[in-house]
Amino acid sequence: MSNPKLAFIHTTPVTIDTFKALTAELMPGWEVINFLDDSILPQLAQNGGRVTDVLERWTSYAKFAEQQGARGVVSACSSVGEAAEAARATLGIPVMRIDEAMAEEAVSRANKIGVAATLASTLQPTTRLIQRKASERGTEPEIKQALASEAYRLLMSGDREGHDRELSAVLLELVDAVDVVVLAQASMARVVSALPEALQPKFLTSPRLGMLHIAQAMEGAGRD
Repeated sequence: MSNPKLAFIHTTPVTIDTFKALTAELMPGWEVINFLDDSILPQLAQNGGRVTDVLERWTSYAKFAEQQGARGVVSACSSVGEAAEAARATLGIPVMRIDEAMAEEAVSRANKIGVAATLASTLQPTTRLIQRKASERGTEPEIKQALASEAYRLLMSGDREGHDRELSAVLLELVDAVDVVVLAQASMARVVSALPEALQPKFLTSPRLGMLHIAQAMEGAGRD
């Protein structure tokens, strides 16, 4: 009997190890398939975040994952979360956004929500997701955005410490003005552990919240 497979579609190599580890912890016995296209984020940066331009490409990875026997596909990148939603209609397996559970948690907890990102192309998709989740609950939260673009530049140049330092400064400024802060990218999550312990519960990150939700949703699919 072969192990069930879960596929992740990444736009940066930074998220690969994180989701391998979380899958091993939360979904023991599942095999991970990774697809990486690091040309997507630069393209979105150039076209103003127009996800429709990469939809066909993203969907092709998801279809190939299904052909390889994956029982579910996860978008590991919030910038293309809307592509994942659009792809659902064309696949016969679940297609999931890693940030969906985080958005649901945010709107259930707060009326003032901060959205922080290091990529401009991620701010609007995450904000739209939060607004949609809030609308489903009949609420209309106040949303404040913050962009730490220098942190992303440092991360891409290999300076993780610089990334964490720049991002932490932006997060600490934002958290004073809101009830919770949503970290729009999975690559930002590790910074929370370096922030003041008393403030850490106010920060929501997608990797663990998303994988807890996915593990629950896929529980039945793991059985032959």
